[in-house]
Amino acid sequence: MKVLIVGGGGREHAIAVSVKKSKRVDKIYCAPGNAGIAEIAECVPIGAMEFEKLVAFAKEKEIDLCIVGMDDPLVGGLVDEMEKAGIRTFGPKANAAILEGSKAFSKDLMKKYNIPTAAYETFTSADDAIKYLETSDYPIVLKADGLALGKGVLICKDKEEAVAGVKTIMLDKQFGDAGNTLVIEEFMTGREVSVLSFVDGKTIKTMTSAQDHKRAGDGDTGLNTGGMGTFSPSPFYTKEVDDFCKAHIYQKTVDAMAAEGREFKGVIFFGLMITPKGPRVLEYNARFGDPEAQVVLPRMKNDIIDVCEACIDGRLDEINLEFEDNAAVCVVLASKGYPVSYEKGFPIKGFEKFKAEEGYYCFHAGTKKTEAGIVTNGGRVLGVTAKGANLKEARANAYKATEWIEFDNKYMRHDIGKAIDEA
Repeated sequence: MKVLIVGGGGREHAIAVSVKKSKRVDKIYCAPGNAGIAEIAECVPIGAMEFEKLVAFAKEKEIDLCIVGMDDPLVGGLVDEMEKAGIRTFGPKANAAILEGSKAFSKDLMKKYNIPTAAYETFTSADDAIKYLETSDYPIVLKADGLALGKGVLICKDKEEAVAGVKTIMLDKQFGDAGNTLVIEEFMTGREVSVLSFVDGKTIKTMTSAQDHKRAGDGDTGLNTGGMGTFSPSPFYTKEVDDFCKAHIYQKTVDAMAAEGREFKGVIFFGLMITPKGPRVLEYNARFGDPEAQVVLPRMKNDIIDVCEACIDGRLDEINLEFEDNAAVCVVLASKGYPVSYEKGFPIKGFEKFKAEEGYYCFHAGTKKTEAGIVTNGGRVLGVTAKGANLKEARANAYKATEWIEFDNKYMRHDIGKAIDEA
């Protein structure tokens, strides 16, 4: 069969590597793809938001399955357009992708269906938001309602910082229209855990757990990024936590969406906080996480095509989802200056040392193929991922592998997975 993957980052590279393993797939296309994806798929110069061109391409090439990796085209309705054209597509329709597309919607859904989350208020007026901050407890969390590349969340330690944050999001529009509506949330303490899941509209099957590192600097300092690294599984995601989430969060979310007439098919990413009072939902995403996909998918035993098709056809209950009994760690190699400003175009060396069969992967995120070879072309450049028998071994392997890659202005955190040592 012929598969089209939409997107061009590390997540899409991880998806492409999984698709490549399927014996059912003869040809992979990726739009727009990147230099790493180009080694296993035919990349086509169509942007993820160019819906008409994507549909026309899928029809022309007689694509059997389209997998949408990114949030923007999901929220924008690419799945709806593909399905109208008769193209089988993995991912939620626009009315279900709102679970990620609007934080106000998701918070209201959780309140209505009694799904545990942080207390919150929603504002469309900066003045009203600032007035609310007068009587708030601190620290406090500000969230731009819409999509903001994983960066639209500010944790403010006092009123002065929070007022400045409201102005940044709602008045200065640092995150564009995503900041037209603001969610102000209580600050929760505990361990963050990410759990990705496959959903077919009624059945949900969770994948292995992971934990992301959002801040740019060591010790969780600096600005929020799209993710500087991750590890899987999380030692903090215990059977007790899993049992609670199965009883109070996972299926309830799927059922809530169905009850609202927003049947969800695809991947729901649960961002959880394991608080002293039990697990709470921090956020939902409507697709594979990035860089979570880079540590979860390499450990999945199932044929990804079988699972995607089961979700589309509403027969996920027939799938026994299985993962390897090991661990994986991903360290993001970024361009110095990310997420603010950085230079591009530096040649990259060292790819030849990575061998998937030995448990080492180099997922491309911001790369470009030129006459001079592969060069840096983004803030997050590569996701260096390694497996190990356990988390400590995987972490040691991943950091060893980061030394194989060379490019000017290479930057990374040195404490990805350090929490493992505290578990």
